[in-house]
Amino acid sequence: MKLSMIGVGILALSSTIAFCQAAPINQRRENQQDRIAQGVRSGQLTARETAHLERREASIGREEHRMRSADGGRLTHGDRVALNHRLNRTSRAIYRGKHNAARR
Repeated sequence: MKLSMIGVGILALSSTIAFCQAAPINQRRENQQDRIAQGVRSGQLTARETAHLERREASIGREEHRMRSADGGRLTHGDRVALNHRLNRTSRAIYRGKHNAARR
């Protein structure tokens, strides 16, 4: 009985750890999509800026998919570092696009 309870605990912990590792990347991508949408609604982003940002976001999504496929559905530490670097650069591009003088 004790052995099965320990097994269930380990299984629950390992699935929680795997989920926690993926959540920050997914949450950042969702937040950035929300920021782009808000920029479109407010007129801060032009159609050209929006298209460029959406292509960058799609490219990050494809890269994440390839990384996960290569490692059995998981992201390695190096994968997370690379994705966060690209997300940081895209975040700065969103900020610059929303705060430049170009208007829709």
